[in-house]
Amino acid sequence: MNQAVIHFHPSGPLMALVGNPNCGKTALFNRLTGSRQKVANYAGVTVERKEGRFTTPAGKTIRVLDLPGAYSLYPRSPDERVTCDVLFGRAQGEKRPDLVVCVVDATNLRRNLRLALAVKRLGLPCVVALNMTDLAEKRGLRISPAALAAELGMPVVSTVAIKRDGIEPLLALFDDQNVWRNAAPASHGSNEHSEQADHIVVRQILQRLNLDEIVPHTTSDRIDRFVLHPVVGPLLLAAVLFLVFQAVFAWAEAPKALIQATTGGVSALAGDLLPEGWIKSLVVDGIIAGAGGVLVFLPQIIILYFFILVLEESGYLPRAAFLLDRLMGGVGLSGRSFIPLLSSFACAIPGIMAARTIANPRDRLVTIMIAPLMTCSARLPVYALLIGAFIPQQEIWGMFELQGLVLLGLYVAGIVGAMLVAWTLKRFTSAGRQVRPLMMELPSYHLPTVRNIAIGLWQRGTIFLKRVGGVILLLSILIWFLASFPGAPEGATGAAIEYSFAGMIGHALATVFEPIGFNWQICIALIPGLAAREVAVSALGTVYALTATGGETAQALAPLIAESWSLATAFSLLAWYIFAPQCLATLAAVKRETGGWKMPLVMAGYLFGLAYLASFVTYRVVLGMG
Repeated sequence: MNQAVIHFHPSGPLMALVGNPNCGKTALFNRLTGSRQKVANYAGVTVERKEGRFTTPAGKTIRVLDLPGAYSLYPRSPDERVTCDVLFGRAQGEKRPDLVVCVVDATNLRRNLRLALAVKRLGLPCVVALNMTDLAEKRGLRISPAALAAELGMPVVSTVAIKRDGIEPLLALFDDQNVWRNAAPASHGSNEHSEQADHIVVRQILQRLNLDEIVPHTTSDRIDRFVLHPVVGPLLLAAVLFLVFQAVFAWAEAPKALIQATTGGVSALAGDLLPEGWIKSLVVDGIIAGAGGVLVFLPQIIILYFFILVLEESGYLPRAAFLLDRLMGGVGLSGRSFIPLLSSFACAIPGIMAARTIANPRDRLVTIMIAPLMTCSARLPVYALLIGAFIPQQEIWGMFELQGLVLLGLYVAGIVGAMLVAWTLKRFTSAGRQVRPLMMELPSYHLPTVRNIAIGLWQRGTIFLKRVGGVILLLSILIWFLASFPGAPEGATGAAIEYSFAGMIGHALATVFEPIGFNWQICIALIPGLAAREVAVSALGTVYALTATGGETAQALAPLIAESWSLATAFSLLAWYIFAPQCLATLAAVKRETGGWKMPLVMAGYLFGLAYLASFVTYRVVLGMG
C-alpha cells in the first residue's frame, strides 16, 4: 500500500507517548504540541500516525509521537502492533524512541501500570506521567509520585492534561539529562509469561502503597444505571442519534448556503475574466464546480464529527457501542462497528477510515463493505429532487409530513440493506458464525475540552479535504472533458452533451438500463455520479438544456421531469441510489484501507447487483400497480 508518511527531521530527540486507551494520552499530546502536529498513516498500514513538536522550558526542541492506545506489548490489534513495532525499533522509516512517556490513568492503576512495566523491560529510558490525578483525589485516592517512583524504578510525575498548567512538572523533567539516560536493562522473556508476572507485581505494589482497596461507586456508575439500563438505555441512545442527525442537516444549511454563494461568486468572477473557450469551461465547469461540490458538504462532515468527538470525549460513545452489541451481533458484527457506520451517514469515506479501530479483521472488512449502504449526505440532493417532483406535500394522520416519511424510508432501507448483507456474510461464511464477545473499557464520564474538540475538528476537516477533495476534483475535470468534447455539430438541435463522449456513453448504456426504466438522459447523469452523486442533479439539468444553475436547477428541473418521467421511473431511480455503486473516491478509499483492488471491485460489483435488482423490482411493482 502506498501511504503518505510525514516525518519531521529537527535536531531534537524523539519521544513517544504510550498508554492504555482513554488514559488521557491524546489530551497530553495536544497540550504539548498544540497546532504543531501532523496526521498521516504509518507506512504499509492504515493505523493513524500523530506526530508533533514542542519546546521545553530550557529551549530544547523535542519530536513526539502519539502512539496508538495499547493494553500490552502482546499485540492483539493493528493499533497495538504498530505501537510494538515503534517501541521495538521495527517501524519502517522510524528510529526507536530516545524516551518513552508512559501515560497512566491515576484512577485505574491496576490495569495501567502493567503496560508501564512492560515498556520498562524494553531497555528504553522511561517516565511515568500519572494523569488524571485530580479525578483520583476526588475519589479518595492519595497517590504519592515519589513512593510510586521508588516502587517502579523510574521517574513519576503528576499531570492533569486538560489544564493549562497541568503538565509543567513533566515539561521540567525533559530538561534533566539523567532522565534521557535512565534505562533499565532489557529483558527478553515471553510476553505472555511477563504479563502474568506484571499482574502480580502491580498487585503487590498497590498493596504496599495502600491503593488496593476497591474504590466506592462513582458518579459514572450512578449515571450508567440509566445509560446502560436495558430499556431506558436504548431509548436514550435513539434520542441522542435523532438529535445528532437533526443537527447535522439543520445546522449545515447556513454554512452550505454560504459556500454555495461563495462558489457561485468565484465562478461568476472567473467567467467574466476569462475569454470564451475551453479554458473558461475547464476553470468554471471543471475546477471551480468540482471544488465547490466537495466543499459544500464539509459543514455536515464537521458537524457530525463534532458530535462524535463530544460523545467520545464524554465517555458515552463506548456505551453506545455496548448497547448496540447484541443487535449488531445478530447480523455477525460487534458494537465496535457502530461508530464507523454512524460516520458513514455524513460520508462513507470517514466511516471506512473509522473502521481501523476494529481489531477483528473479518469484522473490520465487513464494516468497510457495508459502510457505503448508509445514506450519505451526497444522496440528499437527488432524494430532494425526486421526492419534491413526485411526492405530494400532504400530512399523514394530521402529524407526519408525507415527503419526510418517504425520506426517512430511504434511510431505513439503506440500514436494512446493510444489515441484510452483514447477515448473509454471517450465515454463509464460517468466520461469520464464530461468536466474538465484545470486550471493551467503559471510561469514566468527562466534560469535553474545547481545545481537544477544536484540534480534532481541524485534523478531520484537513484529512477529508486532502483525501477526498483531490480525488473528486480530478474526476470532475475528467467528467467535464467527457461532457464537453466533441462539441455539437452545426445545426444540432439537442443539448451539446448529447453529442459528447458522455452522451455517446449514455445512449450505449440505455440498452442496459432500459429494463429498470432509465432513459438515456438518466444514464448520462449516472456518469458524473461516479465522481460524486450530487453532481447528478446538475448533470440532468445540462441534459435537459436548462440554463439555470445551482439551486435554481433543481427548481426548474423538478416540474420538467415530473412531466416527462413516469412514477415508476422516479421510484426506480430512488431505489437505485439506495444501493448505487459507490463514487470513485469511496472505492479509492477502500483500496487504500484494504491494500489492493480486490475488495473495491467486489464492492462495486455487489452494489451494482443490489441496485439493479432493487430498481428492477421497484419499477415492475409500480408499473404493475398502474
